[in-house]
Amino acid sequence: MLNRRHIRVKVMQTLYAFKGSESDDLSKDQKFLLFSIDNMYNLYLLLMSLLLEVQKRAENDLQKKQKKHLATKEDKNPNRKFVENKLLLLLKNNQELKEQLESHNISNWDLDGEYVDIIFKAITSSNLYKDYMQTRVSDFKEDKDFIVDIFKDIIAPNDKLYEYMEDNNLTWLDDLPTVNTTILKLLRKVKQTSQENHFTPKLYKDIDDKQFAIDLFRKTLLNKTAINKEIDGKTQNWDSDRIANIDYSLLQMAICELKNFPSIPVKVTINEYLEIAKEYSTPKSSIFINGILDKLVKEYEAGGTLNKVGRGLM
Repeated sequence: MLNRRHIRVKVMQTLYAFKGSESDDLSKDQKFLLFSIDNMYNLYLLLMSLLLEVQKRAENDLQKKQKKHLATKEDKNPNRKFVENKLLLLLKNNQELKEQLESHNISNWDLDGEYVDIIFKAITSSNLYKDYMQTRVSDFKEDKDFIVDIFKDIIAPNDKLYEYMEDNNLTWLDDLPTVNTTILKLLRKVKQTSQENHFTPKLYKDIDDKQFAIDLFRKTLLNKTAINKEIDGKTQNWDSDRIANIDYSLLQMAICELKNFPSIPVKVTINEYLEIAKEYSTPKSSIFINGILDKLVKEYEAGGTLNKVGRGLM
């Protein structure tokens, strides 16, 4: 679920907030970094649980209509196609997902049920829903396509839900695009015969990615003085106050990565930090960062200090 670029963003955010020096105990800030990354999985579970709550809200809605004093024929014999959507039922009966929700204590919608109502009303008032409910029966593919569409077009872009995420956890806003993409990917790929762990993906691709986050954070800080000298040497004509703090953090990380991570290609490192700069810093930041890194790489290559291993890593 977590890619290397998002790991770099998390490290950048932690470095940006770091107020100490390279001689300080880094364990507290490292713990914060890993907590911030782990919390991304809570966001994933929260959005998956929202799908379950919407299904439950639909079921309750039908039951209330059936119990009305003057229930209509439609109330007594409702179209249960949405309530019995095969993908939603697959999620509802997924024991591994249920255990993950319980172990991570994902119970937000018990207290904040109004957001379930907002999403439910947005779904049931949409043309997607009206078209889907034209019939009373469907196969798994139609049910799956419908859930994919409502997640993509109604849930993911919902402004009220976005504000809720912002109020609950600021770092979730950066995580949201990655989590939404992950959920859409899983929904599109699921089959009726999929294993239960299909909807409980690993946060890290492998143990190397978690170690990469720790190493990038620690090595950047532990080599901060030497790295800053290199930056200062290439920005002599720049007033330090004119360099955005985020740009400085990104340069520190990029230089650390170039010099201390021999298996990562130079082009990958540069491209990754340029893309992050475009998203998180000023309009001209990527040009500035690219210029500094380009000069440094040429110096490293000329001096034989760019120790990359493997083919095509330069």
